Amino acid sequence: MFFSRPCQHAIRALVYLATCQDETPCNVQEIAAAENLPAPALAGVLQNLGRAGLIRSHKGPRGGFALARSPSDMTLYQIMEVVDKTHNLFECVLGFEACSAETACPVHDSLMDIREQLRTCLQAVTVADMAAVVVRKRESPSS
Repeated sequence: MFFSRPCQHAIRALVYLATCQDETPCNVQEIAAAENLPAPALAGVLQNLGRAGLIRSHKGPRGGFALARSPSDMTLYQIMEVVDKTHNLFECVLGFEACSAETACPVHDSLMDIREQLRTCLQAVTVADMAAVVVRKRESPSS
């Protein structure tokens, strides 16, 4: 599993919010049911996303969550920064504390290009991109 479970939940929730037809906030139970996610775990993830400014919460009986900014301005990398702390992508895969260009572990140099490609990919994919795929699949006739 590449993304942690909380990060998967965050991505799925943000994509769900991006595909909602109207501006009405969605509550935790609605998102959890639609994405088949555990509501208690999702609630914590949504709080983190709110603190980071990716979503906003609305109080009251018709309250819930909505995107705080355009889905085209939110990348997978930003989501990982909030939920998983992307610095983990660049920690030593062998667990050495001092692993850098100067004090490289045996696989450091081999993985640097892959890590940079991964960062570039995660920075290029937006919530809007993922939402467009979901909508397209939802609208295409079943085979």
